[in-house]
Amino acid sequence: MFNEKRTGDVMAQQLIDWGVDHIYGMPGDSINELIDDLRKRQEEISFIQVRHEEIGALAAASYAKLTGKLGVCLSIAGPGAVHLMNGLYDAKADKAPVLAIVGQVHSDEVGTGAFQEINLERMFDDVSVWNKRAETEAQLPDLLDQAVREAYANSGVSVLIVPDDLFAKKQKDDVRLTSRGYYKPDIVPKTVHMMEARDLIENAEKPVIIAGKGTVDAKEELINFAEAIKAPIVLSLLAKGIIPDNHPYCLGQHGQIGTKPAYHAVKNTDLLILIGTQFPYRDFLPDHVKAIQIDYRPENLGKYYPIELGLAGDAKETLAGLTELITPVEERSYLNEYQEKMNNWRIALQEEKRSTEDPLHAPQVMYELEKHMKSGAVISADVGNVTVWVSRFLPLVDQKFIISGWLATMGSGLPGAIAAQKAYPDRQVIGVAGDGGFTMVMHDFVTAVKYDLPIKMIILNNSKIGMIKYEQEQMGHVNYATNLGEMDFAKFAEACGGEGYRIESYDELGPKMEQAFVSNKPVIIDVAIEDQAPLPGHIDYQSAVNFSKYIVKNFFETGSLDLPDMKKAIKRLT
Repeated sequence: MFNEKRTGDVMAQQLIDWGVDHIYGMPGDSINELIDDLRKRQEEISFIQVRHEEIGALAAASYAKLTGKLGVCLSIAGPGAVHLMNGLYDAKADKAPVLAIVGQVHSDEVGTGAFQEINLERMFDDVSVWNKRAETEAQLPDLLDQAVREAYANSGVSVLIVPDDLFAKKQKDDVRLTSRGYYKPDIVPKTVHMMEARDLIENAEKPVIIAGKGTVDAKEELINFAEAIKAPIVLSLLAKGIIPDNHPYCLGQHGQIGTKPAYHAVKNTDLLILIGTQFPYRDFLPDHVKAIQIDYRPENLGKYYPIELGLAGDAKETLAGLTELITPVEERSYLNEYQEKMNNWRIALQEEKRSTEDPLHAPQVMYELEKHMKSGAVISADVGNVTVWVSRFLPLVDQKFIISGWLATMGSGLPGAIAAQKAYPDRQVIGVAGDGGFTMVMHDFVTAVKYDLPIKMIILNNSKIGMIKYEQEQMGHVNYATNLGEMDFAKFAEACGGEGYRIESYDELGPKMEQAFVSNKPVIIDVAIEDQAPLPGHIDYQSAVNFSKYIVKNFFETGSLDLPDMKKAIKRLT
């Protein structure tokens, strides 16, 4: 089968057989042999040439997070490999299966300190679940199969390091040490543990569910379970969109970005049910409360919260089994109480979103975006203040949502949108970023233009690193080094060959947004907004004290009283 075939050609066919249809990367001298083999198979597996390897890795991670399929990126040795690291750490943190194929200097130069040689095995050691360098061409087909299996099995990053000359060498026989394919097991909890969980749930008066991205394939089972026990559902950020934001059992997100009803429901519960989540913010969880955790990885059970009982199993099967065991609850006053509070919260958000005043604020932009967002759309959010505006003010019904979760790296919005459009070419794809996050990766907007990816990038442009500004204020510090200066991203879009729309007033918001979404080209919608603190749903006492310190310090240094945010803080506290 492999007689007289270049190793690079054999590997390209292997990737195709694994279901890989595109790769992100940049060509270069230590990967060019494989690039040539990919060129010959471009009808079957496309190469997306990015302008920076970080974008390639972030896009591969985003693709994997959106689809569950393997995301693939590649780079040259040395600087290209270093550039991959941020995106690969994003994949590691959010447990996405990604394969990085990394070139290395020629085999006879490894270890000599050759041009662009660095110790790649050591560099990739922490980020990867599997990390090997091939020493002969005979190893490569089996190593590639092993790398893909490990990425799937461990939901993480596999790194295959290959001296470029090995791609050009011929495979002399067809003996294979391993076989292709990954077989995912079904994991279910022990019966005794299910019975214990039933007893805990039936004895609870105020149960609350916190659901994470582990419930992505268990939407129906999650809703059925919540309805059976009459418990409100709080979603982690990564789980946004798994159930509709307007579902009567949904209390929105939790934590710094969360809602006030979610905060109080979690704090006052007598049984916390954690499903498919590793919610890390201990300060937002209750003390001395019984907890059940469901996770398909046993090592995650009790990792971040002292649980009463762990159920090692897939969310879908475990929830279905629990729902069958439990005697349904007819009425629960705790649920009714927080449904009413959540309705009041939504009404308050609507009042803020529907403002017609200038200058523009982010909630107004989210309200306008909501009008143009289609069924099944993919929303790729960046990290920063924009995370709060999207999670809190943009309700999803049947749309997909993606973000850099655990790593929370700024600049993830654009590569996420690129990956989403590759994954779902017939769907509407919308990226939402702040000017700070977007300027970290803006060079790759030309990648969307080059490959005719009709993404719509909305830039919430306040000429600041807004989240950091707010964090400084929350700590009681005067702002320093958070101003970015002004930029017209609409003109930048046009310079890249896309379309750009600059919006500076409420009167422009509707008409220009309409124009932008009619276009079938890559578009940047640059919205000049007034700076606004992303105040949490619940403000603790210390944060209020520190924010007051900021107001006083800022007054004495600048003579300005920054009162609007303080008024909002006081309103939320009351």
